[in-house]
Amino acid sequence: MNQLVHSEQKVTTKTDPQAGGKHTTRTNDPERTMAGILDMATKEFAEKGLSGARIDAIAAATRTSKRMIYYYFGSKEGLYVAVLEESYRRMRSIEAELHLENLAPEAALRRLVEFTFDHHWGNPDYIRLVMNENIERGTYLAQSKSIQQLNVPAIAAIRELYDRGVAQGVFRPGLDATDIHASISALTFFNVSNQHTFGLIFKGAPSGEAALAARRNSITEMVVRFVLR
Repeated sequence: MNQLVHSEQKVTTKTDPQAGGKHTTRTNDPERTMAGILDMATKEFAEKGLSGARIDAIAAATRTSKRMIYYYFGSKEGLYVAVLEESYRRMRSIEAELHLENLAPEAALRRLVEFTFDHHWGNPDYIRLVMNENIERGTYLAQSKSIQQLNVPAIAAIRELYDRGVAQGVFRPGLDATDIHASISALTFFNVSNQHTFGLIFKGAPSGEAALAARRNSITEMVVRFVLR
């Protein structure tokens, strides 16, 4: 273990004006090392899937070693699960900062749809990871000890804003929070996951920033009008 920790130490050179030269210091930064590994692994797994991804490539890109990666994450599969968890955690963390509880029900729903659209469009690696894990039939996501809890707040936030809307006579009753979440996810996910095939098949389809903004507005209106009384 000492050799592992030592191999992960970062060397920095500082100037010592009193000594009239430079001296070298070593600092341990395991959190930064793990974060760097996760960032690079996200790209590797998103691009190549679990079977195609290579730990050698991740080690080389992060200037660490396979041994160190296995030390932190246990195995290639363990790293893959950690990447999935981190991807969901990041999304839910940002989502929590929307403070939907402080907005009127309809405004809160609109904000949630817009955020989901923007997040998915701006994070194609997240979409590819989810697509790849669906190819794996959710096998590795099922192994996560935290993924269920990570997503509980998402459904709770929708249920809270929906119940407020029903109580105020804004939303129609009888809808399920998980179903609303699924509809938002489906509409915003497709926009990224199928953009290449859709664009090739329907060559006359509008494209560019104006078309993207129109699509964002269209999806938001679909969801809101479905829920409104």
